[in-house]
Amino acid sequence: MKTTQTVAALMIAASALITGCSSTPVNSTNYSTASNDSTYGVIDAIQIVRIDPATSGVGAVTGGLVGALVGNQVGSGSGRTAATAAGAIGGALVGNNVERNRNQPYDAYQITVRLDNGEYRTINQDSVYDLRVGNRVRMVDGRVYRY
Repeated sequence: MKTTQTVAALMIAASALITGCSSTPVNSTNYSTASNDSTYGVIDAIQIVRIDPATSGVGAVTGGLVGALVGNQVGSGSGRTAATAAGAIGGALVGNNVERNRNQPYDAYQITVRLDNGEYRTINQDSVYDLRVGNRVRMVDGRVYRY
């Protein structure tokens, strides 16, 4: 009974790890603390780019651990050892596939902004709304907004 509760707790923790680690922000740059001349500018270019997030290996490790725990519940002696090894390998394969399916490539808009101080910044965001080349914009928390 105690082993079943342990396996259930580990499966819940593994699922939380996979879910929590899988989301990747489109852009992690924070411009809100910069001075005003470095947050205002004009859009120089807008392109659509393909973002291909890499797998971190968390899915394979978590799947391997869960598979080994489940496999350890089967048989006894050398049969238990074989079941544990098979569960670890199978779980790692399944966990890696789950992580890869959750991290599918996606399209993003790459917006190049010429700032008032002469610098250029490139921001990736999921949509452009009503942004066009030549628009006066403000960058807040790594996103571009019309000004």
